[in-house]
Amino acid sequence: MTAGLGAERVARTAGGTLILDGVCLAPKPGSVTGVLGPNGSGKSTLLRLLAGVLAPTAGVVTLDGEPLAGVGRREAARRIALVQQQSDTQVELTVADVVRLGRIPHRRAWSPASAADERAVRSALERSGLADRADRPWHTLSGGERQRVQIARALAQEPRELLLDEPTNHLDIQHQLELLDLVRSLDLTCVVALHDLNLAATYCDEVVVLRAGRVVTAGTPGAVLTEELVADVYGVRARITHPDPDCGPHIRFLGTV
Repeated sequence: MTAGLGAERVARTAGGTLILDGVCLAPKPGSVTGVLGPNGSGKSTLLRLLAGVLAPTAGVVTLDGEPLAGVGRREAARRIALVQQQSDTQVELTVADVVRLGRIPHRRAWSPASAADERAVRSALERSGLADRADRPWHTLSGGERQRVQIARALAQEPRELLLDEPTNHLDIQHQLELLDLVRSLDLTCVVALHDLNLAATYCDEVVVLRAGRVVTAGTPGAVLTEELVADVYGVRARITHPDPDCGPHIRFLGTV
């Protein structure tokens, strides 16, 4: 049996437009896989298919070798957590309230939180560095803190697979690094959609590059992120060096092609 989450030649059509076409993905358990590509390449759609939020038009998403559609929404939600791009709410919630939402897949409707639920919430807050902000109102947080709260909510689900859709968008450099340090430290299978190629090279074990809904190439950042690839996919000239073999390649952008 194939362990973990995978996509086998998945396609997705919306409004008559082909968004994804024959994409395969098989992240290694415990690894960080980056999904790269220009705007409109299908990164967000792929993550939503992997999470079961969307159904593929063709192909199949599997969980431990079984079609995700047959696993059941509640069971899938216990295994797979999705952190989407910046979210907001008008409801007056504290940080702890938001993190508690991650326990919904583990609770029966209208049932009160159990001791196990509260332990999971406390653990998620601590792992995310938010224990001292548990009672802070959500709307008073910075963008970086809100992203950490969303990751804490996902961790409270106690998933084995964590999907993150461009989690570093709108964050300053310090918060980008802190957030990806956190993701890197988790003992989970993580799939992360990223725009920043240098962050992908630093934090990802493998990357998958999409263009117009199709996989261009996949592999380690050192093998995949070449000057030719950046010019072909992104239309940008780049100089790529390998100053530190432990940190992946470094990309310096020189201008458009």
